[in-house]
Amino acid sequence: MITRSFVLNYKQVDFKVENMNETSYVVVFPTIFSKNKIPQLISNIKKILKIKNQEFKSVKRDGEIILVDANDPVFASSAINMLFGIQEVAIARQKKNDYQEIVSEITSVGGNLLLKGEKFLVKVEGISKGFLVKDVEIAATSSIIEKKSKLGAHPGTEQDYDKLLYTYLTKNNAYICIFSDKGKGGIPYQSQSEKTICAVYDELSAVSCYETIKQGYDTKVIVCYRQKSELMNLAKTLNQIIPRLVQEKIELEFFHLKINPKGVKNYLTYVNSVVEIMLQSSIKRVSLAISPQIFSSDFLDNALKLVFSKKKIPLVPLAGVDTNLFDEAKEIGLERNIKKLENIAAISSDEIPVFVKKEVEKALKTKKVISIQAGPNNVHDILDSLE
Repeated sequence: MITRSFVLNYKQVDFKVENMNETSYVVVFPTIFSKNKIPQLISNIKKILKIKNQEFKSVKRDGEIILVDANDPVFASSAINMLFGIQEVAIARQKKNDYQEIVSEITSVGGNLLLKGEKFLVKVEGISKGFLVKDVEIAATSSIIEKKSKLGAHPGTEQDYDKLLYTYLTKNNAYICIFSDKGKGGIPYQSQSEKTICAVYDELSAVSCYETIKQGYDTKVIVCYRQKSELMNLAKTLNQIIPRLVQEKIELEFFHLKINPKGVKNYLTYVNSVVEIMLQSSIKRVSLAISPQIFSSDFLDNALKLVFSKKKIPLVPLAGVDTNLFDEAKEIGLERNIKKLENIAAISSDEIPVFVKKEVEKALKTKKVISIQAGPNNVHDILDSLE
C-alpha cells in the first residue's frame, strides 16, 4: 500500500503521461475494509466512469488491486477518486513481475518524474518472485543515480524525500506509479444493501449524510429548509454529495419546515422536527445527524427512542467522528461555512424540545420531489426545479 504519495497537478500528469509512449493504467487500491467487497467497488467504478463520460476498455481485478484501462487515465482517475472504498488511486505503467524489467522501468519513470536536485525514495511492495523487494529498491536507486546523474537527484529516507517512486507487485505484474492520490476511505457505496434515509438541512447534517454514504449504505436523501434563502447553499452542498451516490438519476425530496432559525432551543426543535419527517418514510433505517460530541446524551437518547418507537432502526454515522468533521466538511465544499459548523459544535444545552407537530404536518404538505440527472449543472437544475 502506498504510504505517502507525491502530488502533481493534472496538467503535470498529462505532460508526464504523454511523454511516456507506453500505455498507462489507473490502479485502484481498496481500503482494508473493502478488500472483501471488490466486486461492488468494480461495479461502482464502471458506473462513475459512465456518468462522467469517461471511456474505458476494461475494469478488472489483479490480486488485491483493481486495474482500469481508460482512454484518458488522468480524468478517469479523478472521477474514480470520488468513490468511497478507496485507499489510493494511481496512474501506473504495467510490466511483468520480472526483476530486470522492474528495475529498468523504475529507472525510466524516475528519470521522467524527477526534477533537478530532488531527493527520491524507491518503494516496492507486493508479491516478489525469486527476489527480494529490498533488492529491487537498492538496484533501482543505484540505477537512477548512475543513469540520471545530470539531474543531481539523490536518494532520501523514509522520513525525508521529495518524491516517492512507488511500485506494487501482483502475482504476474508490476505497476510502476507515475502519479498517486489519496482516496476517500470508507467502503463502497451500496456494500450495505439496506436502504437508509438521511436528511440534509445544514452543515452538520450534510457531513452526516456524507458519512452515511461513506459507510456503504444505499442512501435516500431528503432536504429540509426553513427559509428559501437557505436553498442556494443546500443546492451547492448536494452537488458535492450527489456524485457519491453513483447514480445517473437522483430523486430528491424537499420539505419547507417553517421553524424560527434563531436560538439554540429553536435549532434543537428543528432537528427533532426533521427526524419526525424522516419517520414518515417507509424506509426502515434512519440516519440521525446527531453527534454525541455535540448534543447532550439525553437529546441523543430521546431521538433514538423516538426512532425505535416507530419500529425503525437508527444509525448515528457521526459517532466517533471528532475533528475529522471539519475535514469532511471541506471535502464537500463547505470551506466557507466552517464557522457555522463551529457554532453548531459549540451548542451547550440539556433541553429536549419536542418537534412542532403543526409545522411538521404543514411541511409534509409542501413535499416536492425532483429528479436530477447527475452532471455539471446540478445546482441550477435543483434550483430551477424548485421554482
